[in-house]
This record gives sequence, structure tokens and C-alpha cells, in this order.
Amino acid sequence: MANGSRQAAWEFFGAELKRRREEAGMTQVELGARVFVSGAYIGQFEQAIRKPQLDIAQRIDEVLQTDGIFERLCRKLINDRRYAEYFAEVVELERQATRICEFAATVVPGLLQTAAYAQAVTVAANPFVTDEYVEEKVTARLERADILKDAARPEYWVTLHENVLRVPVGGPKAMAEQLEHIAVLMRERKLWATVLPYTAGEHASMAGSLKLMDFDDAPPVAYTETSFSGTLVDDPAVVKRAQRAYDLLRVAALSPSASLTLIESAVEDYRRCTSST
Repeated sequence: MANGSRQAAWEFFGAELKRRREEAGMTQVELGARVFVSGAYIGQFEQAIRKPQLDIAQRIDEVLQTDGIFERLCRKLINDRRYAEYFAEVVELERQATRICEFAATVVPGLLQTAAYAQAVTVAANPFVTDEYVEEKVTARLERADILKDAARPEYWVTLHENVLRVPVGGPKAMAEQLEHIAVLMRERKLWATVLPYTAGEHASMAGSLKLMDFDDAPPVAYTETSFSGTLVDDPAVVKRAQRAYDLLRVAALSPSASLTLIESAVEDYRRCTSST
């Protein structure tokens, strides 16, 4: 679904929600209380600022007695084929987050990937797909990174395992460009990045990826991912454990300045490999 059609669907959802709510004689605050969110949250749905979650859409249908229309609309909004089904909601939450904290064990996080790196990762996982498929996936990944360019961008904290620096995804040239991109963002203070070195010992043995997201008007969530699946968690106790795990990794990581030095050193290593070939 293209950006324009997604936005149109959001706007239709919002307009329909406002119409049905007013027909029921309810304020945003009253409806929010019935579906366990704030009135401001309902307002964001109606203004097409926030994409509703499926469970909230189902509760809205129940309260307003709308015969499942909002659930059906919500499922249509979530169905963005550019992303895996388990990840589509995460993309929308990234756009609403006030802070994102991320740990990457093996691969540069999607929000930081360059086109060449994203293409190499996509082709490696899908070696028999068409060029159009690869372009669609790469474009979608680059679009996600737009949130870091916005003046109202979220705080972005990222801890990279040293593996991320050492595995030559896409070859030396692509890696040099990729790591230089991260270094530029660090120098421009658009993110807070650290590297978890091999010397961190047992801390450096953590596998998988972890993303934590905070919001102004909603509880924090955690997202974990492996090669073929991902899990979005909003249980407060589990999210708290995930936050503690991230804090422990961050404490074991190098300082931002030492991390930048290591990243820049890796850039030079890859450049030397490129010039020698």
C-alpha cells in the first residue's frame, strides 16, 4: 500500500470514527474511557495522526455497536505488504515514539541502514526474488529512517554489538559507507550510539535484537526479533525486564566517544580493503 493510499485510509478511519462517536452522543474522553485509552488518544485517531491498534478498534466497534467496521478498517491499515505482518505495527509505533532504545546483535538496525546495506541484507534473505521486490523492501526501509530527520524526531539510543561492525555485509565498500553513515549521525547528535565490544565477555553473548519504545500518552512497549519472527510486548512486567536487560548492555558498552573511534577505525579498515582490490 503506497504512502498516499495509507494516509487516505487513516483519514477515512478518523472521519468515520468521529461521525459514529458523535452519532452516539459521546465525547472523545467518554469513548476513550470505555475503550481504556485517553481522550487525546481518540483525538489522534480522528485526526489521522495515530494508526489504531487492532484490539482498540475491536473495543470501539463493541462500544459504538458498529458491526465490526473499525476492526475491518484496522486490518486493512495493518496490511502493508512491504513489511512482515509481525513488524507492520512496530513501524507505526516508531513514528509515534518519543524515545527508541535499540540493541542490535548482528545486523545494523533498519533505521540506520543505507541503501546498499539494505539491498545486501534483503537479497541474502531472499536470493530468488525480483529486482522490483528488492527495491520495494529497500525503499520501505529507507522511508522508516525519515523519522530521524524530523525536527520532532524521537530520542534514539542504539547499542551495536561489535559483530555489526565486523561482518562485511555487502562487501567492504558498502560497509565503509554504512559505518560512515552511522558516524555522521553520531557527530550530528541525531542519535546516541555505543558499541558492545567482544571484551564485554558474557554481556556480549546476548543474541537477537531488542527495541524499546516510549510514548507521551501510552505505556512503553518492547519488541524482540529473530530471523523469522518478531514479538511486540506491552505487558508491564515483561517490558520492565527488557528495559533492565538493555540497561545492563548499555553499561557494559564502550563510551560514545570510544564507540565513535572504533566505528571510524572500522571505516578506515574497510576503505583500505576497497583500495587494495
